[in-house]
Amino acid sequence: MKEKKIRISVRDITLMAMLIAIEIVLSRFCSIQAWNVKIGFAFIAPVTAAILMGPAQAAVVAGVADVLGTLMFPIGPYFPGFTLTAFLTGVTYGLFLHKKQSVPCIAGAVAVSQLVLSLLVNSLWISILYSTPYTAFLATRMIQCAVLIPTEFIVIGMITKSIGLVSKGQNYLIG
Repeated sequence: MKEKKIRISVRDITLMAMLIAIEIVLSRFCSIQAWNVKIGFAFIAPVTAAILMGPAQAAVVAGVADVLGTLMFPIGPYFPGFTLTAFLTGVTYGLFLHKKQSVPCIAGAVAVSQLVLSLLVNSLWISILYSTPYTAFLATRMIQCAVLIPTEFIVIGMITKSIGLVSKGQNYLIG
């Protein structure tokens, strides 16, 4: 049985490090957050990693950014469930968006990341962490998803268009 070797270039490692830093800044300093609701643009970094590099790299960007962000700028206690969800969110974006960024692919990525991972799984982690009933605050988390679903859909569409322009050499701002 042949082993498939994953080769990561210095360019990819550098890009992943920059995206991790961007996610930490967007997550910790450029988002609106309460104890059980968080609205922001931190998804931009793993989405970009997913489109450019694939699911494994997007998962690493999301997972490492979660751990480093929690250690450097804690909002609450570290809980590994949130890191698992961040990792799975990166995988989700990568599976849906790496090869093809069509409207159904973007919609699928947003639906799984927001409705399954954010709403259901992260709500479970919050209920475990704070010993609160799972369904009691699900309504407030639904508001977060109602705001983020269209936001993510539009922003991911804009990211795919701008990455496409850059890769084809059509972006006049870059050269």
